[in-house]
Amino acid sequence: MREPAHLVLADGAVFAGEAAGFAPRDGLSTGEFVFNTALSGYQEVITDPSYAGQVIAFTYPHVGNYGVTPDDDESARPWCRGVVVRELNPVASNWRAREDLETWRRRSAEGARSIFTRIGEALPSRVKAGAIIGAAKGGAKEAVSAARDGMIESGHV
Repeated sequence: MREPAHLVLADGAVFAGEAAGFAPRDGLSTGEFVFNTALSGYQEVITDPSYAGQVIAFTYPHVGNYGVTPDDDESARPWCRGVVVRELNPVASNWRAREDLETWRRRSAEGARSIFTRIGEALPSRVKAGAIIGAAKGGAKEAVSAARDGMIESGHV
């Protein structure tokens, strides 16, 4: 079972979800929120340097279906600050896959700091690309406070 986690938008909106993959020591990631509408290529997006400092929300409902392989990396490490998905598939179904997406992210101490999953349809309709968010694990009250403090400290608010 995954730990509870929360996305906190700069306007104060809070979305409950689950933490998956690598989590920073302080449990907090902040960054510019962007959408990606691709149906495949999630590994390439996560390792693309053009996403540096951003939290990527994949609009396709199932991410991780075919796993990951080093052959598909755009660079040597992930560059985004976080990833948001609706459903993170735990099974890597492609014969080329070396591991599943969550295991790959859990091993990585750099780059994409966290993956939040089970976020519903309300998120894309609530936020516009470019909005600043904070993402924190833990109880709602603590996560909201930590995310807001982190956004202020990092200059995102």
